[in-house]
Amino acid sequence: MSEVERDGDGFVVDAAVLASGFRLPVEEIRSLMREGRITSKTEAGEGEDQRRWRITFYHEERAFRVVLNPDNTIRSRGTFPVPGRSSPNRSVRTDT
Repeated sequence: MSEVERDGDGFVVDAAVLASGFRLPVEEIRSLMREGRITSKTEAGEGEDQRRWRITFYHEERAFRVVLNPDNTIRSRGTFPVPGRSSPNRSVRTDT
């Protein structure tokens, strides 16, 4: 599997990508996703970012974000703090 693939209206992100972003073992990422303890938000680009996507994953008080090119390759990635944040959106899944 590539790092990110389309799955209908959503995306499938390789667990290794999230493991790298959150600095956790792949198996722990998979377990956290199954338990709903990692959530995500997907946003479509607009204007000059049209055809790009931004996917933000949330775990505890950290976020990991990937920005995708039109071909679903990762354009950029980064982490940042989000104190008190939780998100019910589960539009992205890992390759469990």
